[in-house]
Order: sequence, then C-alpha cells, then structure tokens
Amino acid sequence: MSQLKPSTSCISSNHQIHNSSHVFLQHHWKLFQSNISHPSRLSHFPSINCNLRDIRQRIATVKNAQKITEAMKLVAAAKVRRAQEAVVNGRPFSEALIDVIYSINQQCQLEDVDIPLTDIRPVKKVALVVISGERGLCGGFNNIILRKAETRIAELKNLGLDYTVISVGKKGNSYFLRRPSVSVDRFIEGEGFPSVKDSQVIADDVFSLFVSEEVDKVELLYTKFVSLVKSNPVIQTLLPLSAKGEVVDGNGNCVDANEDEFFRLTTKEGKLAVERDKLMRKKEGFLPNMEFEQDPVQILDALMPLYLNNQILRALQESLASELASRMNAMSNATDNALELQKDLSNAYNRQRQTKITNEILEIVAGAEALL
Repeated sequence: MSQLKPSTSCISSNHQIHNSSHVFLQHHWKLFQSNISHPSRLSHFPSINCNLRDIRQRIATVKNAQKITEAMKLVAAAKVRRAQEAVVNGRPFSEALIDVIYSINQQCQLEDVDIPLTDIRPVKKVALVVISGERGLCGGFNNIILRKAETRIAELKNLGLDYTVISVGKKGNSYFLRRPSVSVDRFIEGEGFPSVKDSQVIADDVFSLFVSEEVDKVELLYTKFVSLVKSNPVIQTLLPLSAKGEVVDGNGNCVDANEDEFFRLTTKEGKLAVERDKLMRKKEGFLPNMEFEQDPVQILDALMPLYLNNQILRALQESLASELASRMNAMSNATDNALELQKDLSNAYNRQRQTKITNEILEIVAGAEALL
C-alpha cells in the first residue's frame, strides 16, 4: 500500500495542473468574449466577415492596388512639374500679346477701321470650346468642367440664344456623345503635352465659325491652374476681342492673375516636398502717341491668328496642369486609403487567427479532461 501513495499523489498533482490551466484558459476566454460583446472596445476595427484565406487574398489585392496608385502618383508628380512650368512661363507672353493687340485695336477704332475678329455684333449664337481631360482617375476634374458647361448651356437657353459645342478631350467627347440633345460642332482629341499644332486645329475651326458669322461669340471653357491643390473652372470670352483688352469671363470679370503662386516639387529626406514661390506681374501701358510704320490693319491681321493660337494653347496647358495635379492628389488619397484598409485587414486577420488558436487550445484541454 505504501508503494501506491506516490503514484496517487502524482495523479492528484497532475489533475491540479490541468484544473489550473483550464481555469486560466476559461478566464481569458471570458475576457475575449466580453470584448466582443462590447463593440465600443473594438469600435475602431471594421466588421469583416471572411475566413483567413479570403482575408489573406484581400490583403494581397490591396497591396497590389496600393503599388499601382503609388506609381500613378509618382508619374503624375513628374509630369505636373513640366506642365506647371509651361503654364507659368507662357503667361507673360500671353498677357503682353493681349496688351499689344488691345493698343493696336484702340488705334484702329480711332481711325474707323473695320477688323472682322474685333467686330461686336448682336449675339444670336455662341460657340463653346469645352476643354476636358484625356483620361480619368483624376478626382472630380472632368465632372467639374462638364458641369460648368452644362450650366452655361442652360443659361444660354434661358436667354433664348442658340449654341454649339466644340469638345476637346476624350472624356468630354464621350460625355457629349451620350447626350444627343447637345449640339456639337466637332470632337477633337489630343495626346500628351499640348503643342502649337493641337491649338491650331481648334483655332482654325473657331476662326471659320466667327468670320462666316455662323456664331457671334466664342467662349472658352477650361480649368485654370492655381496651385497643386486648387484649380478653378473659368469661362473666357475668346472672340470678339474684349473692350478692356483683358482676358475676361462670361460676366466680364478678369481671369488673369496679377500674382501667381508657383509650387515646385522637391525631395526632402527621401519624400516628396513642396516649395512655394510668388511671381509678380507688372503690366506696362503703351504710349498714347505710338506710331505704326505699317498699316494697323495689316498688323492686326498678322497678330489675330497668333492671338487665337496662343490663347487656346494657354487654355490647353492650364487644363493639363490642373488634370495632372488633380490626378496626383487623387492617387495620393487612394494610396493612403489602401494603406489604412491594409492595416484594418491585418488586424482582422490577427484577431481571427487568435480566436482560432484559442479555440484549439480549449479543445485540447477539454479532451485532456475527458481522459482523466
């Protein structure tokens, strides 16, 4: 009998160990269930009802999407710098050209000279040159300018005026093709950075419509580039030449900026950074006693096609810079959202994996108790 006492004490000690481990696991399991029963403690975790395999696949998919959006962001950031420099560098020439044409036009008015492109006649039909983007994935860039065009068309209809649209850009073309009620004169597409040839195609069409008196006014609808985070849709009166010699919108307000904020993309500590500069414009007026060696009519005939081409090229450059900046911001937001979603999925995966391990341990302990 004395030989059986040690074995009995060993069995009782093992039984106590199993009971203590079982109590420990039950205590932690109750704590885990109490956390689930109180959603306030896990309110920052999304409800994802998937098994572990599906969550792993979703994490891999989000990682691939995040790589794509990050690459598109870097590509847009590289292109927007070139487009921004083209916009800012082209503005002084454009404004100086308008000042020259205005001064010559004033001289011609004093001499009672008729210039077709400056002829102001009663407006019966308006041509709208709508410049949109060539691609998507740029936030609300295309929707804003197309909504602006729809608003302008509604205003012209309320005034009892006829209209026609010259659509520039693939997104605008597809938008107006789905709306046969909108009168479209021509669809124009472009690729890459705008060039003089691209603007010349639009200028020739606008010139023929205005000189043949098919339209009495030409308006240019595009997105004006302000900064990397801001752009404004504007309506610029292209023809006839405005009375004040300024680039004005449909309400007669000047859309030229006397002070431009120029943002330069740089790198700081291996990350993209932005530096801000301000460029001031100073306009110098022409002398009232200016004399022309040639006939002012000949000078205007030579400058007006250059004016049309320059203004349309400027609008194309402004629109492209705004599109690239909008795409860079949209892809940056998409990248941030992908990283946040990836973090939430990883947390959900770890919680489900922890739950599965806890259940397996409880089953092992319960099976060990059944054998005793």
